[in-house]
This record gives sequence, structure tokens and C-alpha cells, in this order.
Amino acid sequence: MTNKNKGIFQLFFAGMDLFALNAVHLALIMVMNRIDRSGQQYNAFFIVSNMAWLASAYINAVYARTNRFNFDYFGKQSLKAYLLFVIFILFFIFIYNYSYSRLFIISNFLGFGLIILFTRLLFLLLSVYMRKGNRFKKKVVVLGYNDLSKRLVGHFMVSDQLSMEGYFEDPQEVHELSTFPILGNRKECVSYAIENEVDEIYSTVSPESNKYVYDMAQVAESNMIRFKFVPDFQLFVNRNTHIDFINDIPILSLRSEPLDDITARIKKRVFDIVFSTMVAVLLLSWLVPLMAILIKLSSRGPVFFVQLRSGRDNKSFKCFKFRTLRVNREADTKQVTQNDNRITRLGAFLRKSNIDELPQFFNVIIGNMSVVGPRPHMLRHTEDYSRVLNEYMIRHFVKPGVTGWAQVNGFRGEIREKEQLRKRIEYDIWYLENWNLWFDLRVIFLTVWVTIKGDKNAY
Repeated sequence: MTNKNKGIFQLFFAGMDLFALNAVHLALIMVMNRIDRSGQQYNAFFIVSNMAWLASAYINAVYARTNRFNFDYFGKQSLKAYLLFVIFILFFIFIYNYSYSRLFIISNFLGFGLIILFTRLLFLLLSVYMRKGNRFKKKVVVLGYNDLSKRLVGHFMVSDQLSMEGYFEDPQEVHELSTFPILGNRKECVSYAIENEVDEIYSTVSPESNKYVYDMAQVAESNMIRFKFVPDFQLFVNRNTHIDFINDIPILSLRSEPLDDITARIKKRVFDIVFSTMVAVLLLSWLVPLMAILIKLSSRGPVFFVQLRSGRDNKSFKCFKFRTLRVNREADTKQVTQNDNRITRLGAFLRKSNIDELPQFFNVIIGNMSVVGPRPHMLRHTEDYSRVLNEYMIRHFVKPGVTGWAQVNGFRGEIREKEQLRKRIEYDIWYLENWNLWFDLRVIFLTVWVTIKGDKNAY
């Protein structure tokens, strides 16, 4: 999809969604005859609902990633945006306590949801139409048969825009059967492409070692066949790499970091603030006073345990928890172990149920933690663990979290062996390389599930 068509797509669906949202709102007001009695409240709902949908669509990039007709992506992001929209509206109603009709609210959600469903089904029909036949597909061949070309063809196989014809490779270079046929030797590639109306040639053969490749490229382009070079960057860095571009300059990095992008960080921060504020208002507003009384009755000492932990970029911050241990001098150096005699009776319950971690939502609101991320370690452990594993400090590229991907996969609590630390770091790094908002929601739901089910490492 060209940039022009992409802009039309964005404008069309964004305008249609906003029109549907406002049409449903106005129709319900007229049908329910509410405008005279409480117009101000419903006007506020009108404004907030528009802002909520725009924010939800932006956070989930509903209209942004449309480089091809991809219903799976568009449908999934639309569903996420709709659910976030509902959360925003319910949060607004709770905060301002307007006396909206339940029928009006439910009808708004249902009406707008049905229109969203209908328009996405239309998009699905369009996607199916675009995929029918080969008239929208480009015929491609690959020059060279090697590990790089096989990885490239693997991507072609899941594309609905490319039709892979086969490889061209000299017989002495072929040592195995290929998924697609070897159509000829390397120098026959262009003539085959001309005779069979191939649209694009992808070369994984190094032109520096095989000068004839440049001549082939010129002949191909003079016959209106695009010739593309596929460099093997693993010749320079012997591991998987991530490529970015600054204008036309390729930049290789050792990993993808979605949260290195300012837009992604804004999305995550908005989600963190909204989610943590809801937890603070709905839960901590009454839980903190209750815990304060129970903790004071169970043992001497403060209600909160405040400890310096390692945060993003390894900057220390004060991390809040409900106190679960008796006051002791080893709190900042010794990790809690199973059957630790420092744990109070109330503290054992708080740790098992994860209630002791809930004050960290205040850390999220302040900005030195996120709802989801690698769990923060005490400074002493950061210093020790960084000597054990070279990859350990990578987890500090992002903010630490109240919960994390490693924790919901069973790697929490006491670290007794190097392998336990290694697996925890692997999960933390996988999280920062694959982050998205849907992933955060998944971790939150899994955290609740693991808490209900029980975790043998929670002590």
C-alpha cells in the first residue's frame, strides 16, 4: 500500500469510526429524550467519548500499520481499542459520578461496538478479495541458495503479496533438497525472469565476490524487473541483529527495543497512569488504612518497607512495599528464603497473596516503575548478579515492574542457583524485545491467575 493510499485508509476509517460513535450518541439522546433535562452531562459524555476513542485508537495504532491488507492486525487492534475505550468511559463515569441512564450507556457501547464489528467485517471481505488470485501478487525468484535465502523465503511464504517461483544456484553449491525448485544456475536467472514475467529478483549472492551480479542487475532493470540485494549482516555480527535506518544509513543493533521509541513509551506511560490510578482509587484507598492497622498490631515497626532498588538505566529509587518482615539489619543485603524466621504471620499471607507489592502502584504513578516490567532487585543483588551473568544489566534498559513476564512463568522469589537467574534474565530480555500493550495486559491477567492458583515460589 502506497503512502497516499495509506493516508486515505487512515482518514476513511478514522472518520467512519468517529461518525459512527457520534451518530449513535445523538440518536440515543433523541430517542431517549434526555437533551432537555440533563444536556450538560450528556454533552460531557459526548466530548469524553470522542477523546477516549481517539486515545484508544492511537494507543493501539488502529489506523497506523496498514502497509498491506492485513485483517488479523486491524481486527485485533480494533478490538483492543474498543475494550480500552470502554475502560476509559467507565473510569470517567466513576470519577465524575454523573447520573447517566444505564440503558443509555449500555446502548452506546453496544451500538458503537456493532458498527465497529460491521465495518471490520467489510474490511475482511476486502482483504479476501485482494488476496484472490495472483493479479495482486508479485512473482519473485531468489538468486542463491543458502541460509540467508532460506530465511528470506520463509518470510515470502507468509506474505499475501509475493509468489515465490524458485531459486537459482550453481549445482556444486546445492547440498540438500529445497522447499521450492532450483530453476537453473545463477547466470540463467535474468533470462528466466524475462521469459516468465517475473517482477522481482532477490539476490543473496555477494556482488563483491561475484562481479557478474552487477551486470545481471542492469539487464534485469532494463527489462523492467526490479533487482534487489539482500546483505548478510551476520558476516559482520555473528548473532541475530536488528536493523534500523537513519535516512538511508543502516544501523545494526543487537536487539529490537520497542520501548526505545518515544511513541511506545508514551503509550505505556498513559496505560500505567490510568491503570495505577484505578488501583489506587478502587483498592488502595481503603486497603492501605486496613493494612496499617493490621501490620501495627502484628509487629513493631513501620507500615511500609522502603528500600533502594535498581531502576531504569540502573538508577536507584525508593521502592514501596507493605512491611512483611520483623525489623532487622539484614533487610538490605539478605534475600528472603523459605521458612525465613524474619517473616511475620501476617507477612506470610501478604507475600503469598502478593498484597505486599501493591504499594508499588504509587511508584508507578510517581514514574520510577511500570505496571509490567522486570522485577527490581535490591542494589546489593544487582551488583552481585551483574558479575555472574554478562546479560544481567540489559534488563535495566526498561523500567522495573510491579509484575513481570519472568514472574508469571515461575521465576520469582529466592535465587539459589545460577540457572534460575539465567532463566529469569532470559524472560526479562524477551519481554523488552517483544513489548506491546497487549503483552502487558496478558501479563496482568496471568499475574491474577497465578495468584489465585498459588505459586510455590511465593514466600
